[in-house]
Amino acid sequence: MAYNWSNDLQTGNMQIDTEHKELIKAINNLLEACSTGKGRAEIEKTVNFLSSYTKTHFAHEEVLQKKYNYPDYNNHKKYHQSFIDTVESIREKILANGPSIVLVGEVNSKVGNWIINHIKREDVKVAAHIRNNTK
Repeated sequence: MAYNWSNDLQTGNMQIDTEHKELIKAINNLLEACSTGKGRAEIEKTVNFLSSYTKTHFAHEEVLQKKYNYPDYNNHKKYHQSFIDTVESIREKILANGPSIVLVGEVNSKVGNWIINHIKREDVKVAAHIRNNTK
C-alpha cells in the first residue's frame, strides 16, 4: 500500500512539507520495487537514504522548534531519536544478514506508518505553534 500525500499531512511550512514528501516518496519507491519483485535490491538504498535524510530533516524541525520556543520540544526530540534508532536497527540487520522481505515489511510498518502518524499527530502541532507565534 503506497502512502499518499493529503491535506491532513500538510504542516503549512514549505520546507518541512517538502522534506516530508521526500520521506514518503522514499518509502513509496521501496513499496513499488517490492510490487515488481525488486524489494530486496531497493531496501538497502532506501534505508541508507532514510538514515541520512531523517537526521537532516529532524535537525531542520528542531531548529524551528527552538526558534519559536515550542513547548513540547524535549518530547518531540525524543520521538525523533526513537525513529532514528529504529532506522539504524533495520540498517544494522541489513548489514548483518542482508536484505530480506521481512525487513521490507519492517520498513513499511515501523518506518512508513511512523512517519505518517508523526506528521499527523506531532508535526501539525509544531506547525500550528509556529504559525501562532509569527503573527
